[in-house]
Amino acid sequence: MTRNTTERALGPVASAALLVGGIWLGASIIKRMWRRTPDVRGRVALVTGGSRGLGLLIAKELGRAGMKVVIAARDSAELDRARQQLLAAGIEEVSTIVTDLADDADAELVVAAVIERYGSLDLLVNNAGTIKVGPFDDMTTADYDEAMAVHLWAPLRTMRAAIPHMRAQGGGRIVNISSIGGKVGVPHLIPYCASKFALTGLSSAMGAELRREGISVTTVCPGLMRTGSFFNAWFKGQHRQEFAWFAIADSTPVLSVSAQRAAEQVVDAALRGDAELVIGWPARLAVVASAALPNTFAALMAFSNRLLPSPTESGSSGSHTGWQSTSRWAPSVLTRLSDRPAAQNNELPAS
Repeated sequence: MTRNTTERALGPVASAALLVGGIWLGASIIKRMWRRTPDVRGRVALVTGGSRGLGLLIAKELGRAGMKVVIAARDSAELDRARQQLLAAGIEEVSTIVTDLADDADAELVVAAVIERYGSLDLLVNNAGTIKVGPFDDMTTADYDEAMAVHLWAPLRTMRAAIPHMRAQGGGRIVNISSIGGKVGVPHLIPYCASKFALTGLSSAMGAELRREGISVTTVCPGLMRTGSFFNAWFKGQHRQEFAWFAIADSTPVLSVSAQRAAEQVVDAALRGDAELVIGWPARLAVVASAALPNTFAALMAFSNRLLPSPTESGSSGSHTGWQSTSRWAPSVLTRLSDRPAAQNNELPAS
């Protein structure tokens, strides 16, 4: 097929993709105009991974809506700082729970603690997450196990623990924070994408089953956000180069969105009971393009992979945090837009 023939063949497909995207956007706007946000003052929300980043911002927005907020995470000192931030923001009722939801028993204990304290659980936000960045050759089976434990099994356990209580009280809301990496495959994020795809499928299917019982399930797929969370991500292979490209992309205005705006959208979708929310026009475009032009999109991802660091010759399995992977490229002027959010969102060490 000649180039001109290919372009003629792609023309109608591209037009259809734009039409689908326009209909999607228009339907979303109309839906939000006609659906009212319910009054949730005095209701109870549990946010896992709520000590920093997007989880902390979601907790703040829920508190501003008048909800009693419980944030859960692994680090007690980080949780204490987050609680102080929420109280300073005027959130009246904030509780913390130290937990590792990758542990099989912790999910039931966390939900039981919320019910014991407040008598109900009206909104569950599964936000706890982990991310490892690097090429396939530098990833181990343990990396996939960890990603699945945090992104699939932990949300499943908290949902199984919370749903009986929600049924007994006549309904509830669940929000699962997946990712654009749970809608399209991204190179150098394979364990992350695999586990987020699993969460997206789990969340969507559960939403279909639970809606008749008055329990809404919202699947959230954010694109890149300026939370400053890349400092606490893990990097493998040529970890300094991996950290640099990831941090710069996460800080670029055209590619990334404000984390505060993302949190507002998540809470709005949760309270309205929306089935799905994709955050950021680059993420929405990627979803439409991957569905309408799968081969072209795959070629684009393959090209982007050529620009990323090569695997290490030894296939090193070592992991380094963002703090251990800094270079002259990151942090730098190229990541400046994420510096302030990192401090505001409790992403920095206590010192």
